[in-house]
Amino acid sequence: MASGNKRVRANEQIRVPQIRLIGSKGEQIGIISSKDALQRARDEGLDLVEVAGNVNPPVCRILDLGKYIYSLSKKEKEAKKKQKVIAVKEVKMTFKIDDHDYQTKLRNSRKFIERGDKVKLTMFFRGREITHVDLGRKLIARFIEDISDVAEVERNEGLEGNAIHMYFTPKGTIKKPDAPAAAETRTAPSVKRPDAPPAAPGVKPPSSK
Repeated sequence: MASGNKRVRANEQIRVPQIRLIGSKGEQIGIISSKDALQRARDEGLDLVEVAGNVNPPVCRILDLGKYIYSLSKKEKEAKKKQKVIAVKEVKMTFKIDDHDYQTKLRNSRKFIERGDKVKLTMFFRGREITHVDLGRKLIARFIEDISDVAEVERNEGLEGNAIHMYFTPKGTIKKPDAPAAAETRTAPSVKRPDAPPAAPGVKPPSSK
């Protein structure tokens, strides 16, 4: 019997001579033969199910196999829901793009970012357009500003061949490096000047000026 990628051994599929048995109410029965354990399960109208096969002897429990499989399947589905798949959506443009098309690509980029995806902006240059890289960089700077409320630059790969590639991620997802701790200012300990030795009897100590 299989649930997702996990195979569940039960009843006659459990062929080891001895198991550690847990009863249908959760009570610890102890180590008994798998044959006796299976008979106990049948006497209760339930199944003998292996719940921990990577120990010696394996741990089995008397329970309803159908309900157990359903429970495992439900847990797997819940785990998959919690696993967020982040996609990278590419948006391409040239520095000659008209404002209408630019706004469309900007809206699409915002939509991708707002649903949790990343955006790869590709500014490409055809033929002799490569001589106007500065115009492409100006448009990229505008794009960065226009999307800055929801996204931030994850990395800038610069000019590669005939294109500039830049990656954006939802704002707040980039972990900032911890600020270095301020160096403690230590003052040199004050040195206490030794007291002047006591004057010999009958000798007046010199006055300090």
